[in-house]
Amino acid sequence: MQMYDNIERPQRAILISIDTGDYDAEASLEELKELMRSAGGETIATVSQKRDKPDSATCLGSGRLLEVKEFAQANDIDLLVFDCELTPTQIRNLEAETDIRTIDRTMLILDIFALHAKTNEGKLQVELAQLKYLMPRLTGKGREMSRLGGGIGTRGPGESKLETDRRHIRRRIETLKEELSHITDRRNQLRSRRSKDGIITVAIVGYTNAGKSTLMNTLTQAGVLSEDKLFATLDPTSRSLKLPNGVSVMMIDTVGLVRRLPHHLVEAFKSTLEEAALADIIVNVCDATSEEYQLHLDVTTSLLHDLGCENSPIITAFNKCDLLSPDDIPHNSGSVLISAKTGNGIDKLLEAIEENLPVQIKRFNMLLPFQKANLIAPLRYMGALISEEYTADGILVTANIEKPKWHIYEPYEI
Repeated sequence: MQMYDNIERPQRAILISIDTGDYDAEASLEELKELMRSAGGETIATVSQKRDKPDSATCLGSGRLLEVKEFAQANDIDLLVFDCELTPTQIRNLEAETDIRTIDRTMLILDIFALHAKTNEGKLQVELAQLKYLMPRLTGKGREMSRLGGGIGTRGPGESKLETDRRHIRRRIETLKEELSHITDRRNQLRSRRSKDGIITVAIVGYTNAGKSTLMNTLTQAGVLSEDKLFATLDPTSRSLKLPNGVSVMMIDTVGLVRRLPHHLVEAFKSTLEEAALADIIVNVCDATSEEYQLHLDVTTSLLHDLGCENSPIITAFNKCDLLSPDDIPHNSGSVLISAKTGNGIDKLLEAIEENLPVQIKRFNMLLPFQKANLIAPLRYMGALISEEYTADGILVTANIEKPKWHIYEPYEI
């Protein structure tokens, strides 16, 4: 059992991992510590046990569970957090044996989602995910119902609803689905309007805490919450960005990803993730300082594939390169090295976005006759106009023009 220095935090927890060899248990446990920190809790100790499979009754073996119980009693532990998905029976048995509130990885992630959801859509999605996950775990027993009183793993907009009967919960789930359906319809209308207006969208995706929100702020001054915590940003943010070539694009920040993100959580936030699926260009931000950067890339790439994005241009941006020596910076084909915090490499990222635009852009230097001055207004409206100068012979104009409109301006090209 590994101890950690005491830091004043609201709730003291033991994190527990069952290593069955199916995944990197040590790395996953480190991530669970970060999740716990994001939830506002304090990790007092971690426990890991190698087993062929989790114990059906208590997940941990009886001997190790007794050690956990004795340690918890001696160290004023409030919470046990398992780095796997627990069954209702396992939760009930663990709490009966230790007299300590017990949650699993999914419940912790749901709690962080509830903490960071700000928009109406985000709150509805969190409540729906909570209800779907917790309903089979609420059998009406006294202790299980009392777990909903407060603290990590219990908060969120749906907690008062969870104390009602199953029929009420099912009705609430249907109501939430209907409300989210209306929001999805409005989002689809907005996408259709963007497409009709020829607006190009660029989605920022990547592993949670990779620096997506910092990049969004650097590019667009969007004012997105940027913290060194997992899932600091949950709700999507959209802001306009004018590229150096004069083309305006819509930048979209999306929810971060983690390994072993439960499938139903992906489903709950699918409407948000569809912002990435339907984007014209995807920027996959990866923390270059992480020893597991390749795994993070694989997690993101796998989800993008599931969303049907494999045919979209994907630009890999290795972030936080300012913190590494040149020899330690990863190099993947087609990747861009940046520091969202300092701005280093942002020009290269913008160039990469320009190169992957779905429209061809050409810079025109033209001399327009005065009677053709009306051709300047559309350029100004589209943000394509770079300069204009009135001379005795006509109007000197420099502009970045999309290919479908080249034939209009080619007769006046210098």
